[in-house]
Amino acid sequence: MDVKEAIEKRRAYRSLDPVEITEDLIVSLAESAQLAPSCKNSQSWRFIFVFDREQLQKLFTSIAPGNKWVEKASMILVVFSKVQYDCIIKERLYYLFDSGIATAFIILRATELGLIAHPIAGFEETIVKKVCGIPIEMRVITLVIIGKKSSELNPDLTDLMKMTENSRPGRLPLKQFVYYNCFNQLSPS
Repeated sequence: MDVKEAIEKRRAYRSLDPVEITEDLIVSLAESAQLAPSCKNSQSWRFIFVFDREQLQKLFTSIAPGNKWVEKASMILVVFSKVQYDCIIKERLYYLFDSGIATAFIILRATELGLIAHPIAGFEETIVKKVCGIPIEMRVITLVIIGKKSSELNPDLTDLMKMTENSRPGRLPLKQFVYYNCFNQLSPS
């Protein structure tokens, strides 16, 4: 699978089946992030791969009520960092951007391996920090839910979630977010 195919196949499915989590899998995902670019090669990202069932159960207590489907995860990747780990150039704080790039590399590698890697924002950061022992000064950026796509719809999904399981949600046309040369010159596409 090439990068373009991985990008096209990547989906944020919520109906998950279990997948075996091995050290080789974790290393493969982590090595993908290791190669991501970052400001001044600072590599600001930090990851906790949570796959122990008992630890996952504790982590599930941080999940927002609408994300009950997360409980089918085989692993949750906790993405965290702090501003001081990366470039600060005037008002620009790069740690979120650079951690996002590294996370995207992991998501694409997971896709290539036939896995679902679904990032979510619906969690309580203080609980995640407590469960995972993350220092208070760190920021939990996202949780990435990892599993294998199930052929059966998860009954915990809302009607809207069920619709997006069957077909990719719409995407903005290029002409709504691509500009040529300056802000007021939209692309013709």
